[in-house]
Amino acid sequence: MAHLIAPSILSCDFGNLQRDIEMINVSDADWFHVDVMDGNFVPNISFGFPVIQAVNQIANKPLDVHLMIANPDRYLEDFKHVGAEILTVHYEACTHLHRTVQKIKSLGMKAGVALNPHTPVDLLFDIIEDLDMVLIMSVNPGFGGQKFISNAILKVEQAKNLIHRRGSHAIVEVDGGVNLETGKELLNAGADVLVAGSFVFQSKDPNQTIKDLKLLNA
Repeated sequence: MAHLIAPSILSCDFGNLQRDIEMINVSDADWFHVDVMDGNFVPNISFGFPVIQAVNQIANKPLDVHLMIANPDRYLEDFKHVGAEILTVHYEACTHLHRTVQKIKSLGMKAGVALNPHTPVDLLFDIIEDLDMVLIMSVNPGFGGQKFISNAILKVEQAKNLIHRRGSHAIVEVDGGVNLETGKELLNAGADVLVAGSFVFQSKDPNQTIKDLKLLNA
């Protein structure tokens, strides 16, 4: 499949959120990436349910919601209610990961599992067949604009290998430090979805930057 681009609205201009959402609507982007942080699992706080619901009312593309929160099971139904189509939880935050994944899918959402930079891909061996997506974190989660961790390229290769070995249909997403250079390397390693935040929204022409990311390896 052609790779997908998911701009991270964590890097939007919150004073002009509707403008930025409408820009993504008409751009070559495929998804809206929504980072949810609780100040507990990661040292930052981001969007609550009212903001996500407001985004969903304007967005005309799927909401790819990434939960960087402790005890995500408490809120799965709530994220479905506010419009999440893809819901990703962290391996490190889920004591009963299989149960969490099955609950997400039972609610009609696609289920993803994210791995922090220090978490080995092979820990997904027993769950990979149940997943729709693996999210490789190429920065430490919690803040935008961090430097890319190059080991993520190897982890993408490992994730793709595991997916093929286990006969899974999961795709691989990468979040953190994505630009034209790192994006190309990640795609060459097998990534299917690139999340880009500050690289898009701090550029002079975010729409063109999304197009440039979409044209990588074309």
